[in-house]
Amino acid sequence: MSFLQKFLDFYRDREYFASLVRIALPIATQSLVMSSLNMVSVVMIGQLGETELAAVGLAGQIFFLVNLILFGVASGAAMFTAQLWGKGDIPNIRRVLGLSLKLGLLGAGVFWALAIFAPQAALQFYTEDPAVVALGADFLRIFGWSYPFFAVTFAYAFVLRSTGNVRLPMAVTVFALSLNTILAYGLIFGHFGLPKMGVEGAAWAGLIARVVECLLMLAMVYRRRDYPAAASLGDIFEFDWNFIVRVMKPVLPVIANELLWSMGITTYSAIYARVGTDAIAAINIVGAIDQLAFVAFIGLGNATAILVGNLIGKGDKEEAVRYAGRSLGLQIVAGVVIGLLVYLFADGIFSLYKVSPSVIESARSLLLIMAAAIWLRAANMVMIVGILRAGGDTRFSLALDGMVIWVVGVPLAAFAAFILHWPVELVYLMALTEEVTKFIFSLWRFFSRKWINDLAQTIT
Repeated sequence: MSFLQKFLDFYRDREYFASLVRIALPIATQSLVMSSLNMVSVVMIGQLGETELAAVGLAGQIFFLVNLILFGVASGAAMFTAQLWGKGDIPNIRRVLGLSLKLGLLGAGVFWALAIFAPQAALQFYTEDPAVVALGADFLRIFGWSYPFFAVTFAYAFVLRSTGNVRLPMAVTVFALSLNTILAYGLIFGHFGLPKMGVEGAAWAGLIARVVECLLMLAMVYRRRDYPAAASLGDIFEFDWNFIVRVMKPVLPVIANELLWSMGITTYSAIYARVGTDAIAAINIVGAIDQLAFVAFIGLGNATAILVGNLIGKGDKEEAVRYAGRSLGLQIVAGVVIGLLVYLFADGIFSLYKVSPSVIESARSLLLIMAAAIWLRAANMVMIVGILRAGGDTRFSLALDGMVIWVVGVPLAAFAAFILHWPVELVYLMALTEEVTKFIFSLWRFFSRKWINDLAQTIT
């Protein structure tokens, strides 16, 4: 049998594609709306000037850290809920949700305190520009109040997804972010009879939208008590230490992974910002395009985690490996195609920003590098989040994703910026050495099959 025939046979599975589309499409749609509206918000802030764009972008790094910590908690819990759903164990799904809520609120509370009581200190890690720090601090003092609400929304959304209900989180998030965009337009520029507040208006719009999102999520979940995510107060406030220890053993490496990785990413931002205010403005412009381009990979990666986790929970490990392999191949091919499309069509977005020509020139060079490397980042995303983590291989993922960034990416980016004094686009290129390293080791781990673990057995 020829290689082409084997390849075609490997992908001739209607059930796989039907399941993938059913789960991935709503998640990708949600990510598309989030990324599109985030780009709109960045464009609106970009009308105010480079300082405002840099300030909101750096203040957004604090929310990025919150997001990644919550992702670590929720995706760690989702390893269990996906496998427990495969076994039909709803009581333990609700107990895991309760633990996820407690951990998420604890993590969000730390960053809430930082944003409210020490915003200048947080932003001075990234830049020494006093104007950027002052504007960013004004944004954080308002938007920081949204972090606990976001933590609650995040926990419920992940449990809903891992139990097959991907449409509800999508609908709630799309509504909330649409509200955010409308309010931001009114409050930034003074439309719809609202006061013209500039950067502070963007913060108030985000806060209101996150509060509405949380309340709407809770209302939709608890209107039907049969939802697996409809945990009781007893489930939420339970403190069964034996249960907590059994769950946290594989979840703690996920949280540590996201903490180390997110701190590495935010260190990249600090490095870019210290190259110059123009550099971080260019990074923020390209970052918005990158988020938009990455939506399909987020959908496929998260859908793979759910499907692979369900199959492991059912005891069908061979099918789990086949599903994982198909998703990895699709992610790489899609990455090449989308990278080409980004390069061909995204350049026109630059005309929407009222920034200096030097910022646009840097952004254009960054866009070329991002487009060429997007397949590599997409492959690593599905390998780490969609495959290794779904199989409970969290310690290896911690070493691969949480430590490689500090051993390879950050040192090389810092060397390029502070010793060689390279422009921001070459510093960004050096940071991508992290992705090359992760791809090589994750591919080896996948073929070893050592990543497959039945987590549900440990708590049932």
